[in-house]
Amino acid sequence: MVPNMDKPFVMNVGDAPAMEHPRRATIIDFEPDSSPWPDTGVNIQIMQPGQPNCRYHSEPVQEDFLVLHGECIVILEGEETPLRQWDFVHCAAGVEHVFVGAGDGPCAVLMIGSRRLDEAHYPVNEVAAKYGASVSVQTDEPDEAYADWRQEPRQPAQNPWPLAGS
Repeated sequence: MVPNMDKPFVMNVGDAPAMEHPRRATIIDFEPDSSPWPDTGVNIQIMQPGQPNCRYHSEPVQEDFLVLHGECIVILEGEETPLRQWDFVHCAAGVEHVFVGAGDGPCAVLMIGSRRLDEAHYPVNEVAAKYGASVSVQTDEPDEAYADWRQEPRQPAQNPWPLAGS
């Protein structure tokens, strides 16, 4: 159970609710969908090798990421960069990006972003398409970008934290 959002609270990652999807990362979320924090979104996403966390996109706000476990790649502005535990990624407003699991096992990435503007741009990108993370037609509409993924909605999952070897 997630505490009331207008009061301070402490929660262990292993106690936070998790949601899984067959085509994208499992998300460990600290805030309920019905009452998201107004300024900053925070979650941990667990990706298996070859699995993207979302569609390749850019947002008009800053986002920051910290690899907590395992290996992944980040596609930044169309370029693949390998990441490992404790690598930090900063995306200024407008930077196109997506993360994809790599290595031999799961990867966990702490994701923190501003909620001041809830807009995104989903460009077509060949590199992201290799991982099923690109849209086929450019759009600014999340419903269009995720239309094929939404046919299989996220489902509650057993929280995978802590990951083996953490």
